[in-house]
Amino acid sequence: MIERWAADLLLIAHAGFVVFAVLGAGLVLRWGKVAWVHVPAACWAAWIEISGGLCPLTTWENQLRAAAGQSGYPGGFVEHYLVPVLYPAGLTREWQWLLAAGVVLANAALYALVIWKRLQRVGDRR
Repeated sequence: MIERWAADLLLIAHAGFVVFAVLGAGLVLRWGKVAWVHVPAACWAAWIEISGGLCPLTTWENQLRAAAGQSGYPGGFVEHYLVPVLYPAGLTREWQWLLAAGVVLANAALYALVIWKRLQRVGDRR
């Protein structure tokens, strides 16, 4: 029972990490120091998608589910939880590249906004 709860909590944390990796740059607009955590998180998320690798959180969740007597799942978090919701067909390498590009582009746009806002503040102080 504890293993199942742990797996569910890990799943929630994993989903939170994915959201943070994709959209966390928006927090940098308010709290600039978040960038020190967000940039590595976004790079990791993009790398996992580009490399076709498996996030250690997925492996850990599957181990907890197996310990709880549940079956784990093949593939990664994105394929198992997000693809069925977002894309009815299977995840291909092309889709993984597109997802990685989405992470990079979303964050590039948000960081461009952060830089623009900071430059505006510097200009206003002069």
